[in-house]
Amino acid sequence: MKSVAVIGASLAGLYAARALRAQGFDGRLVIVGAEHHRPYDRPPLSKGFLTGATTDQGQLALADAEEIAELDAEWLLGTRATGLDTRGRAVLLNGGRSLTTDGVVIATGAGPRHLPGPAPTGTHTLRTLEDAQALRAELVRGPVRVVVIGGGFIGAEVASSCAALGHHVTVVEAAPLPLVPQLGDTMAEICAALHADHGVTLLTGTGVARLHDGGAGNRVTGVELADGRLLPAEVVVVGVGVRPHTAWLEGSGLPLDDGVCCDAGGVTPQPRIVAVGDVARVDGTRAEHWTSATEQATVAIRNLLAGRTVAVHRSLPYFWSDQYGVRIQFAGRRLPGDTPRIVEGSPDDRSFLACYERDGKTTAVLALNRPRPFMRLRRELARATQPVTT
Repeated sequence: MKSVAVIGASLAGLYAARALRAQGFDGRLVIVGAEHHRPYDRPPLSKGFLTGATTDQGQLALADAEEIAELDAEWLLGTRATGLDTRGRAVLLNGGRSLTTDGVVIATGAGPRHLPGPAPTGTHTLRTLEDAQALRAELVRGPVRVVVIGGGFIGAEVASSCAALGHHVTVVEAAPLPLVPQLGDTMAEICAALHADHGVTLLTGTGVARLHDGGAGNRVTGVELADGRLLPAEVVVVGVGVRPHTAWLEGSGLPLDDGVCCDAGGVTPQPRIVAVGDVARVDGTRAEHWTSATEQATVAIRNLLAGRTVAVHRSLPYFWSDQYGVRIQFAGRRLPGDTPRIVEGSPDDRSFLACYERDGKTTAVLALNRPRPFMRLRRELARATQPVTT
């Protein structure tokens, strides 16, 4: 293999490029990115970057100048992939250009879902650096009424940052309780209480009917809920999930179903084409977490260079979220019937360690502000899981 194109210049794409060089690939490496920035860290965008704790854009960089140079890659930034010829392994680019390569790594990530209907001025999503800059510019002007639509991790982190800046914040969640799919009812209720602890109103069990503005497409003035209530708002943040960036692959022949379908090694039906990160549906599951994106790359690249699946990704799922000064950490594979048990600390103090159990065995672990004991139990869980099977 003399050339590889990595389509996507964010976290997963960078780790794929690193893995290529680390595993001995010394051919032509081209990295295509729709944004104009080199890879940067997205988690701080909803936290320190919004509050001003992270002031320098350079603090977000995932690689320094020396490492960028060591990759010896051609960077096509501000360039969008528009199609893929799987037979010729030619990537079509905007402006009518094309890129022919021996191997392709699909790492195009995901983009935020939007509400139906018009989005008045003052309505934001949060996925890119530009999104965060636009939202931060609104928040530094003085106290405003902020409505966050969606109580998942991004919505909760944005609400936390807005509250820390002194804004009046309301979170609207369509489900009866946020984070139930991830944490289960009991633990999700404890985490939901963090909002009230910090003066943030959480409204659950209702969706959004439409956004109101001042007329003629002016600034947002309110959020009308499905039950008829109207919430005044000067700023609205929509955090209702993401869609994988796969539109450019339609017609390519690759199987698409909420992501690029690939086997447990990240390999598509075309063995010289692999997928990693938020865009990859690996063995029937698509993960949207930082750790998954980094770990998948090593395995997928090994398979790409081998020309077949010789390794699979089997690491323990792990994610974290920082909200209201509380670090929430979760690892494992929880099923709906698993029972959580507090093993250390107290939920009342918002500092505890809990194990999820099934048939007397621990299946997952959750911690609020208990990083050291959490890491110990995470390691114990991981010992029974082989990240790579050959």
